[in-house]
Amino acid sequence: MKAPFVNDLDPNQVITGSFLVHSKEIRQKRTGELYLSLLLGDRTGDLDAKMWDNVAEVVETFERDDFVKVKGLIQVFHNRPQLTIHKIRRMEDSEVEFADYFPSSKRDPQEMWIELRAVVNSIGNPHLRALLNAMLDDEDIGRRYRLAPAAKQIHHAFLGGLIEHVLSLCALARITAAHYQADLDLLLTGVVLHDIGKIYELNYERGFSYSSEGQLIGHINIGVRMVADKLRALPDFPPTLRTLVEHMILSHHGHLEFGSPKLPQFPEALLLHYLDDLDSKMEAMRALIENDRQVEGCFTTFNPALERSALKMDRFLNPPPPRAAAPVAAGSEAASEPQSKPAAPAQPPPAHLAFAPKPDSPFAAKLRQAVKPAAPDQEK
Repeated sequence: MKAPFVNDLDPNQVITGSFLVHSKEIRQKRTGELYLSLLLGDRTGDLDAKMWDNVAEVVETFERDDFVKVKGLIQVFHNRPQLTIHKIRRMEDSEVEFADYFPSSKRDPQEMWIELRAVVNSIGNPHLRALLNAMLDDEDIGRRYRLAPAAKQIHHAFLGGLIEHVLSLCALARITAAHYQADLDLLLTGVVLHDIGKIYELNYERGFSYSSEGQLIGHINIGVRMVADKLRALPDFPPTLRTLVEHMILSHHGHLEFGSPKLPQFPEALLLHYLDDLDSKMEAMRALIENDRQVEGCFTTFNPALERSALKMDRFLNPPPPRAAAPVAAGSEAASEPQSKPAAPAQPPPAHLAFAPKPDSPFAAKLRQAVKPAAPDQEK
């Protein structure tokens, strides 16, 4: 089994471990020499890493999405762990267990699948139930639905994230539909189908990225197309009901500027949007707090999607003892920071002294005589 994991790492620790390369950049030091800036990761989180020396020997030996074995020192830079790499080599796929490197749902995928199929079979409207069963009975769709993340990075960005997100929405839909007297069958149909296009929008076989189809079309349009494909085999499906289902997929982002071509225009569509937004934001905040790598303080780093930092409640209520300052290794970014305040630049002389004459010049003597105080008047 892989060890250590990212969330096991402590400052001032020399480690040897294996990670997935999420990003790789070649940068320049102030001296003009090259160094490597990497983002490494495993199923527990990400780790910033730098390689300062001997870069030319390894720079062409691995790329993004490769597995690498590294040896180096964990330090703290800008209040976050940073790995200074001493040695690195590319690993073959046969050397790793993929499950160790990709975040995944804590729930069992097959258990979630059985729960989802039970939700679909509970739908009373025979047309909506038939559409959902036709979709989920498709072998390729079913396999991808169980595996796909709900997003590339904003929320439920882990394997099995899509189905976990959908099941959470199903639970919320049952509560809120009764409260607002909404059509539960229609709402559940929108829940199951609203993000189904993401199974083709995203690549998730090795890291998370957008597919070409996802880049060009997007999951909303892909989802509407998938519904149209299945409805060809359901000729008795009411056209007006089809319009409602399509509208829920098209409008679930809730705003034109967020990618929906239409705003929600009936209660079930509006409710779907707000439930989707609520569940995604609550999961994003949970992940932000759980995965934050700030060493000191009780707030996380700023999250652009949530437009805020989050309070780490446990640390706020039970502050840990102060941590000793970590030493800074030579060659690191931290070591290149100025360690003391630079001397202030010499200030120019005051304007009235800028052109002062030399003290031994004839002009200086006359100047002194002119400004010399007058002798007291003896006659007074």
